[in-house]
Amino acid sequence: MQIDLRTVSIKQQRNTFDHLARRFGDKPASRYQEASYDIQATENLHYRPTWDPDQLIYDASITKIVMADWYALKDPRQYFYNNYTLARARQQETAEANFSFVESRALADMLPDELKQIALDVLVPLRHAAWGANMNNSFISGYGYAAIFTQACMFHAMDNLGIAQYLSRLGLLLGDQEALTEGKTAWLDDEAWQPMRRYIEDCLVVRDPFELFVAQNVALDGLLYPLVYERIVDGHLSSQGASAVAMLCQFMNDWFDETRKWVDAVMKVAAAESEHNRAILQEWTEKWSTRAAAAMLPVVRKALGADAEEVVGEEVAAFKARLKKVGVEI
Repeated sequence: MQIDLRTVSIKQQRNTFDHLARRFGDKPASRYQEASYDIQATENLHYRPTWDPDQLIYDASITKIVMADWYALKDPRQYFYNNYTLARARQQETAEANFSFVESRALADMLPDELKQIALDVLVPLRHAAWGANMNNSFISGYGYAAIFTQACMFHAMDNLGIAQYLSRLGLLLGDQEALTEGKTAWLDDEAWQPMRRYIEDCLVVRDPFELFVAQNVALDGLLYPLVYERIVDGHLSSQGASAVAMLCQFMNDWFDETRKWVDAVMKVAAAESEHNRAILQEWTEKWSTRAAAAMLPVVRKALGADAEEVVGEEVAAFKARLKKVGVEI
């Protein structure tokens, strides 16, 4: 018996889903487009929420920002669940290797006591700030509009939870269980931490999801990460022989460099939408960045002493220059 094999070409009926074909045309869609665009629930929501009957369950008017198409807030990283988790898994392997390197060679024991105490004083209380960032981004994800924006905020929330856990491990490695207790006590009672604590707690009651995005992801993160992880950890501590602390904080620096691109893209598109949006974003950014700089000053002073005001001033200037590039001048 003889079997002949031949190739048969079958023309597919469609290239993508109907809702993507309406937006992008009938052509093959990327996995990011399939997982992100036009999947926000908009119909068949029969009841308003009993806890706030003046709004819809998914309500674009809950924020002062107005967008003709909320799906314009594209994530330049094009993260959806699959490639986001793969990227973070690779970064976690690097972070685990750094912790193992420091632990296996007892590098924490070699740190000068003064530098180790600065690292504990500045970094361990920040795990409470990272938890607040997790809560704030969870709120934005819950009450914001358009999956392309809210899914990125949920990724941001989980990243902050991971950062809080890395800071806890750093505290246990450098100072054991007592370091976490002392960090919590400092967060609750130390005068230097109270402006930061109040900032986080005030953010927890902001009801406009886009204003909360500006307060947390733009203003606070935009000053905290350059000041703490670049100027104090990578600059001040590493230059004096505490590079082991920088190894334990590598994820935070890499994460901020990556997520800043997404934050800037969201601000740029929202500001370019209308003068109404631009004016509101300028008002929010100036208000929250002024508070964030004031809250960071006593924390930075713990590490840099009398140089703190000059360093904070330089980072505020850099922050303003960054925002100017995306169309928000403060």
